[in-house]
Amino acid sequence: MRLHPLLLMLPAVGVLRLEAASATLDIYWIDSEGGGSTLIITPAGETVLIDSGNAGVRDPARIRQVITEVAHRDHLDHYITTHFHSDHMGGAPELAALVPMRHLWDNGLPESDPDGNIASNWPLVSKAYRSLPVQERHRVQPGTLIPLKGSDLHLACVISRQQPWTQPTWGVHARVNPDTKPPLKDPDGSDNANSSAWVLTWGRFRFYDGGDLTWNTEAKLVSPAILVPEVDVYQVTHHGLDVSNHPWLLEALHPTVSVMNNGSTKGTAGQVIQNLRHLPGLQAQYQVHKNLRPNEPENNCPDDHIANLSAQCAGNFIHCQVSNEGSSYVIEIPSNGYRASYVTRTK
Repeated sequence: MRLHPLLLMLPAVGVLRLEAASATLDIYWIDSEGGGSTLIITPAGETVLIDSGNAGVRDPARIRQVITEVAHRDHLDHYITTHFHSDHMGGAPELAALVPMRHLWDNGLPESDPDGNIASNWPLVSKAYRSLPVQERHRVQPGTLIPLKGSDLHLACVISRQQPWTQPTWGVHARVNPDTKPPLKDPDGSDNANSSAWVLTWGRFRFYDGGDLTWNTEAKLVSPAILVPEVDVYQVTHHGLDVSNHPWLLEALHPTVSVMNNGSTKGTAGQVIQNLRHLPGLQAQYQVHKNLRPNEPENNCPDDHIANLSAQCAGNFIHCQVSNEGSSYVIEIPSNGYRASYVTRTK
């Protein structure tokens, strides 16, 4: 059941009835209109949120709705901030007032603006973030594993603060890259380059979320060795901007499905869309928003693969449900009834 937007702004009343944990792994791409907010519900019912969208009422209310009304949970076991930009961490203080957070994972909050912008509102933003009422804070390192229930379930950090995890557990050192000079772009001095990137594994199923990791830092994951596994689902990095989504990384990840958490005028760069379309093995692309920039209708996937088609945004989400211990999964858009099934093909 979807709530009226005004009702989403109201605090929860009474005790929330929780459903029993199911034998599925669920991923929700929540619409933060060009921000980042990806919710994971594990087979044991644990909750993990990667990024919290923008500050204000809208994004925290949407995230809360999916956590409580869709996933039927009443707290976050783990909250991960990939980097310190307002469209990925701005909503955390408001969200923490709506949904209790237990563990906070980030790169370590800097004292000054991470982009070096002296005139920014970083003092206010960082003060609110530093005051988050969480039970425990953790500094992410390359190779950090989020402690989740289930011997076959893993959420691992593959790069953080531009340092890759050089000894991952999926045996990728056998995938030595014979080409050791990937194409590079101008250096990125923003905190996007410091984003933590994550691989979620359940059985044979794998999902990659790279936050806003940018081109030259992505290259470290594929040269001189390929330090990422092949995945089933690829969250298109940085909302689909072409300062990210290095083609060598796309080829190494070799996804079956891509999901882009873009905005109506943010992301969906033409070169990224084309690079994805030409990936061997990619069966489908999905977008949280339709690209509504003038003269770019081709920079979209089919309408039934898009959760929000108009500028008057309804805040619709995209859902992936992984079943059968990671051997198959479904991508669905509940708002339009779209549903497609896929067989896990990673080794």
